[in-house]
Amino acid sequence: FGTYFLNSIVVSTIVAVGSAILSTTVAYAFARREFRMKSLLFASVLGVLMVPPHVVMIPLYREIVTFGWINTYFALTLPFIVTPFGIFLMRQYIEGLPKELEEAARIDGAKTFAILRGIVFPLATPMLVVLFIYQFLTTWNSFLFPFLFVNKASMRTLPVGLAFYQGKQSIDWGHLMAGAGMSAIPVLILFAVFQRKIIAGFTAGALKG
Repeated sequence: FGTYFLNSIVVSTIVAVGSAILSTTVAYAFARREFRMKSLLFASVLGVLMVPPHVVMIPLYREIVTFGWINTYFALTLPFIVTPFGIFLMRQYIEGLPKELEEAARIDGAKTFAILRGIVFPLATPMLVVLFIYQFLTTWNSFLFPFLFVNKASMRTLPVGLAFYQGKQSIDWGHLMAGAGMSAIPVLILFAVFQRKIIAGFTAGALKG
């Protein structure tokens, strides 16, 4: 159980941090920069939101096998580290940030990444926390793809590991319920620590206009 717990912590943290950083970077390009086929590309991002994950299950599995990533952290993290939901969420938030701060920074000679690091990320902290916790919780509870990409006990995440407490003839209810209870602890801690940021992120749009 300790191995399952550690795997879930590592995978969920990598996906959540990566999504917060990379999705915000992509969202900034859609919100502030002008480039060819911008509207079409953003429409394709929204289109991916309407595709059920089960549709890409077989093609994604074939890619993972081709890259030799079965039973690795790459298979559990890289396909999910940038999400269309994260791009859409952060793009809408960044569009509401004042452009004057970025323009002033450019006048002072700041480049794009310096503006992202010094202005966009600090101002978008409430929504970044919301995205981080959303991605952490989604990855923490994910069962289908970790079950599909991993067949070694040492690489199982918590949902997959707990599923193996259920046998064909009997169910180990004691260990199953104890494990399920313990698996909720990290999520509860995240909500307790970041509850103010979460509320600020959800109510940010209500303060406009």
